[in-house]
Amino acid sequence: MTRPEEIPVHVRRDRFDPVPGLLRQTAESPLTAAHVDFGPFGRVKWVATGEAEVREVLGDLKRFSSALPDAGEDGAGPPNLPGNLLTCDPPDHTRLRKMVAPEFTARRTRRLEARVHEVVAECLGAVERVGQPADFMRHFAWPMAGLITCELLGIPRDDRTELARYLDISQNDAGTPEQRTAVGKAYWAYMVELAKRQRREPGDGLFGAVVRGHGADITDEELAGLGATFVSDGFLQVSSMLGLGTLVLLEHPGQLALLRERPELIDRAVEELLRYVTVIHTVAPRTALEDVAIGDQVIEAGERVACSLFAVNRAQAGDVPDRFDITREAGPHMAFGHGIHHCVAAPLVKMEMAAAYPALLGRFPGLRLAVPPDEICFRVSQTRQFSLEALPLAW
Repeated sequence: MTRPEEIPVHVRRDRFDPVPGLLRQTAESPLTAAHVDFGPFGRVKWVATGEAEVREVLGDLKRFSSALPDAGEDGAGPPNLPGNLLTCDPPDHTRLRKMVAPEFTARRTRRLEARVHEVVAECLGAVERVGQPADFMRHFAWPMAGLITCELLGIPRDDRTELARYLDISQNDAGTPEQRTAVGKAYWAYMVELAKRQRREPGDGLFGAVVRGHGADITDEELAGLGATFVSDGFLQVSSMLGLGTLVLLEHPGQLALLRERPELIDRAVEELLRYVTVIHTVAPRTALEDVAIGDQVIEAGERVACSLFAVNRAQAGDVPDRFDITREAGPHMAFGHGIHHCVAAPLVKMEMAAAYPALLGRFPGLRLAVPPDEICFRVSQTRQFSLEALPLAW
């Protein structure tokens, strides 16, 4: 288990709030030479926490690369998966994103809306049958996110339980490095086999659409990499936001009551929750391709930079950025990243959240925590998403 003092200041949180050290760093040194160990992604020299600095690094494709360094002969180091949109540069990124982007347009996303509402109702029914107290993560957030993600991609129902187990172990710091390595290999092997199956018999999901439209322009390994990224990010980001967002609402009863009274605020509430929580602390590090001057600092060629989305989002909301306010006029935030790596599935994630919260509050008018707030266990680590171990609820 990672101890709090081992987590860099730009990742630590005081429940939902930035720790004082991050606030000082952002105000005094928004690009800091930190020499941070980024887990399986190696070490980074710089941490950017200021909005201007983060935008410059993430938006400069000519001078910063998203590609990961080679793992080395011993296989240690970051996983260089083909097809991972988050860690590849143009022209490969451009080619691959064009294949999947049509599946996430507003029009295509609306086609899934009825099914999303059905899944929400099914999962809330499961929570009710379990009885109170019920772990919201186990009985709603994880199943809902998993079902929608797997149906979107066309993953067979019989495979979904095993995939969920892979992802849970990969995100759990209680597991050993050996366990996480073994699970990572098993997850990748499954995705490669699924890609080959979809190549032979394209289904109705994202995999099938890519094969039918671009089969000659994508390898099985790239197709597997696309799938691995979408399953992991879709399942983990949505489930984390559902759990953490529910907890935020319960800890702000005035805002929760307002959302009940004014359901038309749901879109603003979703944007505010995404900004306020920011489940992706820090995007994959960028590597300088040449010497780059940012402010009074010089990032030398080959040096790597971590960019804090959380720090930027908590400074982007006017005079009171740390206040949670669902009436706030939705402005730009970086919960989905920035630049060409902005999450292509963002419209679907927002739609899932907008379906889930009103249904949850409508189904359970007396919704409340089933344990004292200080018993809620958060998952906070350097390289994985901000999330919850469990969320016991009563109603």
